[in-house]
Amino acid sequence: MADESSQHLYERIDEKTARLPWYVREYVDKKMRVMSPRSLLNYCHDYLIFFDWMIAEGFHQGDRTSVPLESLEKLTPQSIENFLSYLQFRLQNDKFTMNRKLSSLKSLFNYLQNIAETSELKPYLTRNVMAKISFNKIKEDQETVAQKMAGKILWHDEYEAFRQFVASDYRETVKDNRKLLNFHAQNAERDTAIISLILGSGLRLSEVVGLDLHDVDFQKRMVRVVRKGNKEQYVFFSEQAGLDLEDYLNVRAKNIGCRLQTKRCLSLRRWVQKRQHGASARGRLRIWLKSMPSPLANLPSLYTNYATHLRLVIKRKITIFLSFVVSLGTPRSKPP
Repeated sequence: MADESSQHLYERIDEKTARLPWYVREYVDKKMRVMSPRSLLNYCHDYLIFFDWMIAEGFHQGDRTSVPLESLEKLTPQSIENFLSYLQFRLQNDKFTMNRKLSSLKSLFNYLQNIAETSELKPYLTRNVMAKISFNKIKEDQETVAQKMAGKILWHDEYEAFRQFVASDYRETVKDNRKLLNFHAQNAERDTAIISLILGSGLRLSEVVGLDLHDVDFQKRMVRVVRKGNKEQYVFFSEQAGLDLEDYLNVRAKNIGCRLQTKRCLSLRRWVQKRQHGASARGRLRIWLKSMPSPLANLPSLYTNYATHLRLVIKRKITIFLSFVVSLGTPRSKPP
């Protein structure tokens, strides 16, 4: 991703930490060196929810930024269980989302107890209630997992059918709705490029919308992304994904009337020169997933689809290679 994109994320982090207690800001500053800005931004969002809940429940009389460390010391395991119930029943969070929020809180409390120190060399917290809280158990037998995955994967011609549905066939389902029809006409190439990149590379949606033009190498068919832990990786994409991305960029260059090299890879509708937000792209993709005649269950199934196809290709190549090796070791009959 480009430095400009990361800088935008850091600005959003600063905006959120300004609404949090001082010790949370200190924690975030310490983590900037080892965590990706996108992960830190998610952590900050989790902390805003947690401290708002504390104030609503009467653990502190005042605003969010003034919550003292003493209020964290007084939290009991039962109060944290109540917070988890709030996430599950009021915010409708599933167990995976609850575990992620719990993980961010455990990381913060661990820092306050075991890493941060006062000027007297004492920990910020002497009592860590989060250490007494267990994650939600999410366990399914392998057969159940396999059955769920099988229902979410696009097989053979379905792969291209879904891409074609996004590119053009969707128009038939909304032909009587002028608003949706116009919206599709304005964004069809962009949405098709996003779908193709996800299906043809296994990139996450947030990674796709965060790409800039100089992150894409069309000759080598690969993109540069920064993943968790600020790890830079180069990911290959399919030929079809490259073609769809080029089509989108050519159409966009014609509409905006500017040089292609000066603009970002993805933009908002009506060719507004502003990076598309992940939430906006996620909502758009959910429409495709639900509108498809044979809808996929959710967005992660697209990533699963790429991994499954890749596994099948690798398995096929290994089988061919092993057959070739076996044939080399087979003694040939000598001519008479």
